[in-house]
Amino acid sequence: MSESLRVRHSAKQPVKSVTVDYSDGSTKVPGPNVGKDNRDENGTMNNFYWTNYRDPHAIRRKLIIKAHPEVLKLCGPEPLTKYVASAVVLTQILVAYLFRNTYPLDPLFLLVAYSLGGTCNQNVFMCIHELSHSLAFKKPLWNKLFAIFVNLPIGIPYSASFQPYHQLHHKFFGDEKYDTDLPTNFEARFLSSIPGKLFFTTFQIFFYALRPICVATIPIRWIHFINIVVQFTFDYFILRYWGINSFFYFLFSSFFAGSLHPTAGHFVGEHYLFDPPKHFKMFVDAPPAETYSYYGPLNPLVWNVGYHNEHHDFPYIPWTRLPELRREATEFYEGLPTHESWILTIIDFIFKYDITMYNRVKRRTAGRRLFKQVDYDDNSK
Repeated sequence: MSESLRVRHSAKQPVKSVTVDYSDGSTKVPGPNVGKDNRDENGTMNNFYWTNYRDPHAIRRKLIIKAHPEVLKLCGPEPLTKYVASAVVLTQILVAYLFRNTYPLDPLFLLVAYSLGGTCNQNVFMCIHELSHSLAFKKPLWNKLFAIFVNLPIGIPYSASFQPYHQLHHKFFGDEKYDTDLPTNFEARFLSSIPGKLFFTTFQIFFYALRPICVATIPIRWIHFINIVVQFTFDYFILRYWGINSFFYFLFSSFFAGSLHPTAGHFVGEHYLFDPPKHFKMFVDAPPAETYSYYGPLNPLVWNVGYHNEHHDFPYIPWTRLPELRREATEFYEGLPTHESWILTIIDFIFKYDITMYNRVKRRTAGRRLFKQVDYDDNSK
C-alpha cells in the first residue's frame, strides 16, 4: 500500500458495511455545556467533543462476537513475539557498542540514531505495548518481566508504569480523568496553534511519559522497583565499560522514536479527529468515529499497531492475528476512518487549522469507585 494518501473514510467495498448504533447505553448528562457548540463564534475549537455515548469498541466487540464467534480463537499469546523483540533489543545493544567511540553530535551518529535507533526503539515501545496486554506469554508476570528486558534500550525505566496506565486507557476509554492518553485542558489551550502542535509532536515522548503521573495515580508495586533496579544497573554497566556515547545512543533513539519520526505518526493518528464535524453540540450529537486505523507498510515495524480499531475491539488478540480479525469481520471495519500515511498524518496534525489538541472525544469520568476496582491484568477490554 502506498505511503502517500491521507485520510480515507471508506475502503474499497467488497462487503457491505454494518451500521452500528453506538448510542446503546448512553445517558443524559446535566451541565452548563449540554447542547453548546464546541467552537466559538469565529469557528475556532475551544472545547473537546464531549459525549454521553458509550465506548464504541465495547459495543462493536459484542456485535462481532455474536456475528463471528470464531474470532475468539484468535485470542491468546503469540510465541514469535519474544524472539523478534529479543533480536531488536540485541541489535540496539550492538549498535550502541559500535558507536562507543563516536561523538553523539557526529552526523553519522545522529543519522543512525534517527533512522535505525528511532525505528528500533519505536518497535521496543510497541512491544512493551503488546506485553502490557500479556500477548507474549500466558501468565501476566512473565510478560511484565520480559518487558523489563525489552525496556533496556530505552535507557530509562518505563515498562512497569506503562502497563497499568495503558490498561486505564482501554478500560476508561475517553474518560476525562482516567484515560491518560487524552490531552489535558492546559495542553489543548496552549498547544493548539501550529507552533504549539509542532512543539507537541517534537517532544511528545515527554508528554506521554509525564502526563499520566500528573492526572492519575496508580499503585506502586514490586515490579516497578525491579524495573528501576534492572534498568539503572544496565545503564551503569554501559557507562562504566562502553562510555557515555553508547548511553546517549539509547537516549537519542528513544527521543527520535517519540518525535518527528515516520513510525511516531500513530501517536497522533490513533484517536485525534482528522475530519471533525464543523458544528458539534456537546452531549447531544453523536460523536464522530474516535479511533483511526492504518494498514500501510510501516505496520510490521511496530507490531501492527496500525490495526487500532481492531486492537481496541479485541485487546487480547496479538499483532500477528489482527489482520485475520479484520478479514473475518470485514463488514464491521469497512467505512471506519483510516490513515494511509503516518508521515502525512504528522504533517496534517501540525499544519491543518481544524485539527487541534481539542480534537478528541471525551466522556464524564466513571468515578473513583470503578477506578479503585480495576484489575490491571484483565485484558477483556
